[in-house]
Amino acid sequence: MSVGPSTVAIVEDDARMREAVRQLIDAEDDFRCRGVYGSAEQALRTLGGYPVDILLLDIHLPGMAGSDAVRLFHDRFPATRIVMFTVFEDDARIFTSLCNGATGYVLKKTPPAKLFQALRDARDGGAPLSPEIARRVVDLFRKMRPQELASESLTGTEVRLLGFLAEGHSYQGAAERMEISINTVRDHVRSIYEKLHVHSKSAAVTKALRAGII
Repeated sequence: MSVGPSTVAIVEDDARMREAVRQLIDAEDDFRCRGVYGSAEQALRTLGGYPVDILLLDIHLPGMAGSDAVRLFHDRFPATRIVMFTVFEDDARIFTSLCNGATGYVLKKTPPAKLFQALRDARDGGAPLSPEIARRVVDLFRKMRPQELASESLTGTEVRLLGFLAEGHSYQGAAERMEISINTVRDHVRSIYEKLHVHSKSAAVTKALRAGII
């Protein structure tokens, strides 16, 4: 995480939308826009060795689709939180984006205040999803879930914690709801990672949803 304002890059092919979001971000004290790009290819070339804290990535782009580019960004910049940004509620692309490493998924019609809350949630370790998207994601994963895992491998507390993380809560938010310390949450998360054989929160939530644990 950077010192001072969190840095954001925008990948959006609509120039007017790109500029509007850039201006919104630069007007916030705790965020700074570090770059705007019209395609995934341009962003991958230009960001180079200078990753940002948050990447706001349009899912429908000319050339490489954002849903497919997620994996490249995630592999190259593993510390960057990737939030998908779109006008569409597209089940297939939602699934692809989240499986490829996206942190969250926000509709372009989201009001500015909620957009910034989503960016803060992503920055602080949450998994922001517009309410419309959250419902579709949970339904989608539960329809597609193979029984990959036995739910008995996780404790009741770990399953409950995963449920809060799937809803987009940060570690602090989950700790408050569960009335435990954030360090206890981190201990549970480490245990979950070991049991599910994953290395990130989004991967843990995705695997648990697909297996029907949550």
